[in-house]
Amino acid sequence: MEKIPVHYDPAALAAQIRQWGLELGFQQLGISGLDLQDHGRHLQHWLDRGFHGDMAWMATHGEKRWRPELLVEGVQSIISVRFDYLVEPPPRRHVPHEPETGVVSRYARGRDYHKTLRKRLQQLADRIQAQVADSGHRVFVDSGPVLERAVAQQAGLGWIGKNTMLMNREGGSFFFLGELFTTLALPPDAPVSAHCGSCTACLDICPTQAFTGPYELDARRCISYLTIEYSGSIPPELRPLIGNRIFGCDDCQLVCPWNRYAKLSAEADFRPRHGLEAAKLWELMAWTEAEFLRKTEGSPLRRTGYDSFLRNVAVGLGNAPASAEAVSALEARRGHESEVVREHVVWALGRHGA
Repeated sequence: MEKIPVHYDPAALAAQIRQWGLELGFQQLGISGLDLQDHGRHLQHWLDRGFHGDMAWMATHGEKRWRPELLVEGVQSIISVRFDYLVEPPPRRHVPHEPETGVVSRYARGRDYHKTLRKRLQQLADRIQAQVADSGHRVFVDSGPVLERAVAQQAGLGWIGKNTMLMNREGGSFFFLGELFTTLALPPDAPVSAHCGSCTACLDICPTQAFTGPYELDARRCISYLTIEYSGSIPPELRPLIGNRIFGCDDCQLVCPWNRYAKLSAEADFRPRHGLEAAKLWELMAWTEAEFLRKTEGSPLRRTGYDSFLRNVAVGLGNAPASAEAVSALEARRGHESEVVREHVVWALGRHGA
């Protein structure tokens, strides 16, 4: 393959990059410019209302989140990619009722996606570097202050839906995003129009009513935040609403009409491990810390930590149907060294009259 000269043809190079993206397994690749000012104002309004809860890192880095030129010196374009992660068809427009199962969000049932996407984005960067030797690149997969959904929207990969997820007409929303910042000046793609219409299924289904309105989420009530990012005591009034969700929540995606177009991924890394697609709550409660660390090695579940994992499972058991297995599993943790775990275990036992 002939190397594109230093004075490259931007349109021809962009077309070549798209082809490389498909060859590397990405479902779609788009190119964004750097103007994210409108998204920055939306973020600041969200932060000012305290909707980020304990995620203090959302308020750090100042303007770098919406001014990419402050984050990566010399950046002129951002390449955005999406990567499907479903390995089995989701239920059509309803949330399965499996009260004895510990529900783990579908993105987290297999291996951690960060390494998979980062590796392929780096391979893309290497191909570009081989073509334009004096270009510079930096890969991001949840690894820096990047407004990834805003970038993806501007790159034409979809629109930000009322549930704040990126939506795609051909792929729904069950996909990961990654970015490649480049010093190359590439022609940006045109954003696509929004297609949520008058539908409010995602807002209506939220168990904790975490949406304050279309396109705005109060993370402090969001099950994904409470079970993953938050390490403290879950507010008692929210515990019954969490049900049996122990790591994340897919409800607002499961009911979205556009997810009837969600595609299945052939990526082996995303297949469920250790039975996490159907594990019983009392079985998970019996995991020792060593077992937790072993079974979550290379998994997004490691992020929550062992104590928070037990806290989440205790809430699930408190909401599960009364059974000898549930009560026995909780009683075994009544004297756990973590005060937070003990508090949630006692609450759960109280739900069963124990």
